[in-house]
Amino acid sequence: MAATSPMPPAAAFNTQSGSVVERLLFNHRLWVVCICALVTLLLGWQATRLDLNASFEKTIPGHHPYIQNYLQHQSELRGLGNALRIAVANPKGSIYDASYLETLRKISDEVFLVPGVDRVGMKSLWTPSTRWVGVTEDGLEGGPVIPEGYDGGAASLQQLAANIERSGEIGQTVALDRRSSVLFVPLLTRDAQGNAMDYRALSQRLELLRAKYSAQGVSVHITGFAKIVGDLIDGVQAVLVFFALAVAIASVMVFAYTRCVRSTVLVVAASMVAVVWQLGLLPLLGQQLDPYSILVPFLVFAIGMSHGAQKMNGIMQDIGRGMPSLVAARFTFRRLFLAGLTALLADAVGFAVLLVIDIQAIRELALAASLGVAALIFTNLILLPILLSYTGVSPAAAQRSLRAEAGDASGAARSPLWAWLDRFTQRRWATAAVAGGVLLGVAGALVASQLKIGDLDPGAPELRADSRYNRDVAFINSAYGAGSDVLAVMVKTPEGQCSQYETLNKVDALEWQLRQLDGVESTNTLALLNRRVLTGLSEGNPKWYEFLNNQDMLNTVTAGAPRGLYNDSCGLLTLYVYLRDHKADTLTRVVEHVEAFAKENDTADVQFLLAAGNAGIEAATNIVVKHAWHQMLLMVYGAVVLLCFITFRSWRAVVVAVLPLVLTSFLAEALMVAFGMGVKVATLPVIALGVGIGVDYALYILSVTLAQLRAGASLSQAYYRALLFTGKVVMLTGVTLAIGVITWVASPIKFQADMGLLLAFMFLWNMLGALILLPALAHFLLKPAAQTAATETTA
Repeated sequence: MAATSPMPPAAAFNTQSGSVVERLLFNHRLWVVCICALVTLLLGWQATRLDLNASFEKTIPGHHPYIQNYLQHQSELRGLGNALRIAVANPKGSIYDASYLETLRKISDEVFLVPGVDRVGMKSLWTPSTRWVGVTEDGLEGGPVIPEGYDGGAASLQQLAANIERSGEIGQTVALDRRSSVLFVPLLTRDAQGNAMDYRALSQRLELLRAKYSAQGVSVHITGFAKIVGDLIDGVQAVLVFFALAVAIASVMVFAYTRCVRSTVLVVAASMVAVVWQLGLLPLLGQQLDPYSILVPFLVFAIGMSHGAQKMNGIMQDIGRGMPSLVAARFTFRRLFLAGLTALLADAVGFAVLLVIDIQAIRELALAASLGVAALIFTNLILLPILLSYTGVSPAAAQRSLRAEAGDASGAARSPLWAWLDRFTQRRWATAAVAGGVLLGVAGALVASQLKIGDLDPGAPELRADSRYNRDVAFINSAYGAGSDVLAVMVKTPEGQCSQYETLNKVDALEWQLRQLDGVESTNTLALLNRRVLTGLSEGNPKWYEFLNNQDMLNTVTAGAPRGLYNDSCGLLTLYVYLRDHKADTLTRVVEHVEAFAKENDTADVQFLLAAGNAGIEAATNIVVKHAWHQMLLMVYGAVVLLCFITFRSWRAVVVAVLPLVLTSFLAEALMVAFGMGVKVATLPVIALGVGIGVDYALYILSVTLAQLRAGASLSQAYYRALLFTGKVVMLTGVTLAIGVITWVASPIKFQADMGLLLAFMFLWNMLGALILLPALAHFLLKPAAQTAATETTA
């Protein structure tokens, strides 16, 4: 092996040589294999008990002030958290049709009985909580919108139409064109038996309801967090198909490189065993797999393939030189264990730093990913070399590998590709590579500065634009003149004083200001109700659409107002802000304006508090993600720098290893801008992975390069030998994994398609950074004195 000192003959190999860890493992190989087999069986059985579900509470930042405000008043803010909107449309006419209304009643009754529905807060035309308030010749009156004694006749329908017009529900419960109405369905955290909400079962039940009543002449449109999660879980089958395709592609590519069935099977199997361990550990720890962490098992498999291929390649080359499989396995373990361990620790830290984000779903994802990476230390760094020490590789594959290396090393038949890559150790090519990297980095940073936090599109970005869910969102947005996105501002007052003129006057002012903001479609408050009632009492004259300083009038209107506008003790007002969408820019505009207003108008008795409603909760999530995004990157890079320094003991070597990763981070974020992706719960783990998988490539190439420099080779010779020993596998892994994940762009789940695109880019660009930018930086930074200092500690 050109990359190491000469090996002793097989017969003279000292089994007591090597580190304590090496002797402990390889001198007790059978025990290691048996223990790993037993663990795999036990955790494989545990993996069958793993549930796929989600939790609304786990996707929100529980300690953010907005969420604390919401949770403090949650019992008084029914429906402003996890809720469904079910729009039932009459394709043949308006809602004022007896047949339509009877179908709507049946749907309302059936949904009311669905497990997990918060029945007290449910609202439709048929629920008593949907009321009208108006001025009649007898004074201020009101009642349920469905008139007493409704019988479906013409008179009842006429009275219903009059009630709806006076209810203020146009654009909320009833469509602007009066052709559909909405069932508002708040959901409980747990059902009556105390079980967590089963979103898959709920989604399937809703689809059965949709199919049943669509056959009766109405069209049903459903939106809400629960339906998004249900659709994602239903799409898991498609996700698994693409995972299987990626695994198959990786297997074929590795076999094409090795032409050895046994080594290919073992590399793939070792990576799959790590996935089994990861999935088996989750139920033991009381964890579930949710749709947002469904990609984590493949990320673990991808990292495992990278490390496994390196071990397999080193053993294959040593067997080609005549070493017995056991000796070859031990020498490969000796050479690459430290580099592999450092890389996997960097991966684990990259995921573990996600624990700093105050969102339980991300923390559980970080735990799952860290468990998978920890499993790889045993399966791919330890178990795989031991298994290969038993099976070896096919003689033909070993000889083929040796002939190829011998031809390259002789210089007479150098591979054109390796010879071209070796040029980047020369000043002219190194200068061009570094200059190109700087230009790309500056351009990438400029574009990445436009990266937004949160969702950038209406509807559910996790699903395709033409998915049933997003078509339902588009229908509701069009029919009701506003999206299903609601941000609620809570106005806290002393008990019994929510109707005070000074308080409602401020609410009225804020409401008017918010309606002027781009993205705000409408609002609703107790102050607005007072304006409408005053107009009604004045024979509908718009001149009286005013907010008057008449406390008796305010008290009278408040007494008959719907309880959704204030709580039972009259100590909390709710300002509803109905938004066009939940894009990051829309949420930011509204939140910043409310915060500025609160800063100027809050008093000791009256405080304007953010935020409830699905849009308010998402605004809080965006704030937490934005803060954690840069904090996460700093911590990931800090950990990578520390681990690289511990490994190489040279700041120059650390810079050589880390700068290509920084470039990849900038370019990946620029790619997200180009393809309209925002930084959110789903994308944060992939950003962290980009650093981890990149340092894998750099550590393997740099460790061999430094070892050769210590042995007296020039940079060109050292890098060329690193290419022969580890560079081939770095290229194989990068191309193989990129091809595997790029197939995900055809997935019906857009979340998976976006992640496939990002991962393919990161796999390829990290590979190019390790093969091109690393030797170019080494030319300028790894001077002879530094080379000696850096490599003395890596022997």
